[in-house]
Parts: sequence; structure tokens; C-alpha cells
Amino acid sequence: MAANVEGILGVGSGPSTHAARAVILSPFAALRMTAAALVLLTLSALHPATTAAQAKPEPTRSQAKPGSLGSQARPDSAGTRVASDSAAAPLAGRVRGSATAPVTVYEMSDFQCPYCRTFALQSFPVLDSTYVATGKVRWAFVNFPLTSIHDNALAAAEVGVCAAQQNAFWHVHDLLYRHQDVWAPLKEPGAFFLSLADSAKISRQALLACVRAPATQETVRAEAQGAQHAGANSTPTFYIEGGLLTGAQPLVVFQQVLDSILRVKTKGTAR
Repeated sequence: MAANVEGILGVGSGPSTHAARAVILSPFAALRMTAAALVLLTLSALHPATTAAQAKPEPTRSQAKPGSLGSQARPDSAGTRVASDSAAAPLAGRVRGSATAPVTVYEMSDFQCPYCRTFALQSFPVLDSTYVATGKVRWAFVNFPLTSIHDNALAAAEVGVCAAQQNAFWHVHDLLYRHQDVWAPLKEPGAFFLSLADSAKISRQALLACVRAPATQETVRAEAQGAQHAGANSTPTFYIEGGLLTGAQPLVVFQQVLDSILRVKTKGTAR
């Protein structure tokens, strides 16, 4: 499932949009509609989430806000190469857990979304230590900035993509959510975003060169479009082995879903 879902989300080779929707509309067919599948289906309307129903396309580089890092002049060839490498392997640096984990979760999130922040700071640390660190689950972060309602979401997503190029995505991920109330209302967040390089102990110059490169915004755009093709229309949304779980659900819901899937996926290997 993990290999195909990258195509579904627009971050790698895989099935077409129509094939993607077929997978989403038939969640957990391979798992014979486990209890987890029923949870995913029935909780879709009972969640705190930020909707993307009226989301508009991300602005082009020339339309980027004056105070965002990407609004500045294009970098030299080295900076462009950094972002191009990112486009070739867009999830590199944004995946946690063992490549052999039986379950893969794709989190489609917006750094400016308050519900995504709640999940990132309250639920994810527990899931990370319980499932990811123990080799049970592999977790991937997919950008889904809702630019129609979150003015700085695109710029924040670009910062995350570029931090991944310096192996600092998860550190910057935590900083962006932890300080969301500081940068989210800013008209010109660029200076704050650049200061995160110091906190994460990464190169300011490399970060700036990367976010200025057109390929970086294209990476974010492709991921956002892929998330919509996969059926996501709000943040956060989680693609879990063929089904969608929407919203910052209580921790116990994630635990029930993951435990149920793990029981089915590992049934044949537990003997």
C-alpha cells in the first residue's frame, strides 16, 4: 500500500486520480472491513478540522507575499539544485519510522491549521513513541496548506520542505507548530521563519536559497493537489492503509485504529 499511496498523494509514481478515488471509496477492502475501517468511515463528520472546501490555488512565486522568504530574488544555481533534489524525492526527510513497519500513515497537514497544531503537540508525541519508535508504524508528512484561509501556510510549508534538505524537518515541524500563534498573524513572516534556522541549528543561507527556488513551491503544490485527489478536504487528514481518518481525533481513536489494523496486518506473522 505504501508504494501506491505515494502516487495517490501526488508525491511519486502511482495510479491515476480516478484510481486514487477508487481506493479511498473502498477503504480497507483488503482488511475485510475491520473495526478500524468502520471507525474511519463513521468519524468523518465528527471531528475538529479546518476545511478546504473553498481553498484556492497557491499563489505563484511572483504573487508571494512581500514578507515571505520565497518572495525574494531567485538564488544561484546551488540553491536551485537543492530544491530540485527535493522535488525528485519530495518526502525525503519527512518520514519517521522503519521502512519495514507493517502500517504506513500519511498525514496531510497545514502548519497554520490550529487543529493540526493540537494534533502535533498533544497526540503525535505519544503516537511517535508508542508506534513509530517501536517499528510498528511509519509516518510521513504531506503538505496540504489551505491558502484561502491561512495566509502564511504556503510559506511555512516551504520552510518545512527546505528544512528537510538539512535533515531538520521534524525539529522545524515542532517549532512551527509550537510558535504558530507568533508567526500565523504576521503580515511579513519571513524574518521569523528565517530565525528558525538558528533554533534548528541549520544553515540560514541554504534555507533561504531553497525557499527562493521555484521547485520548492512546486513540491508543495503537487502535494496539496495530491492530497485533494486522495479525498482530503480538511486538515489534518490521515491516509491509513487505504482509508481516511479526518480531524484531530482524540488520542484513543488513533490508538484504536492503529491497533486494529496492526492486529490484521500482523496476524499471519505472529505465529
